[in-house]
Amino acid sequence: MGSIYVGEASQKLGVKRLINFQTALCYGRPSQIPIPVHHPTGPFTSYGISKTAGEAYLLQLDLPVVSLRLANICAPRLAIGPIPTFYDRLKNNKDCFCSDTVRDFLDIKDFFRIIDLAMEDDAPIGCYNVSSGVGHSIHDIFCEVTNFLEIPTPEVPIVEPNDDDVAEVVLDPSETESAFGWKAEIDFSETINNQLKWYDQFGVNDIYSHLSVPKDLT
Repeated sequence: MGSIYVGEASQKLGVKRLINFQTALCYGRPSQIPIPVHHPTGPFTSYGISKTAGEAYLLQLDLPVVSLRLANICAPRLAIGPIPTFYDRLKNNKDCFCSDTVRDFLDIKDFFRIIDLAMEDDAPIGCYNVSSGVGHSIHDIFCEVTNFLEIPTPEVPIVEPNDDDVAEVVLDPSETESAFGWKAEIDFSETINNQLKWYDQFGVNDIYSHLSVPKDLT
């Protein structure tokens, strides 16, 4: 409903361009990796379904719409997902686990660059994947955090993804790179470490996730 209200207001006010942020979970459980932007959508959670329905509504409006299907954006202050979770738990000598999943991670600075390009009057419209195109496991993140904290990397349980999760989500950004002349520039380790440095200075706020606790650990 939020997308509908924004779309209707944009039409009424004659906005030049509407930029929509879409979840990579719009693809559901993909049939190929990396996932091309023309891959069929198939969301299966309420979050993915509502985001995909909103995108579909916006795209049929008589309005220039750019829908950016996003990898996991990493930034200082961000309090969602495994990076702040591992940092907080390891700092407090708590046990950790890693889900057996793979994601691609994009630095906030690279994200801001594509937003600037997408707001240009002559920028392309339609759907585009925004990502590095490179997958990393959740355990890779765990290792980055232990390295940052300069502690030995302990063995941790690797648990199967739950029913509301997807084993591997890596987006193919090639069409975006061609259309916008854009490419992710900041690598995985630098991205993670920039976020961890902020936590060192300012701490971690409440941590959120849209996923349920894995069955093996309930």
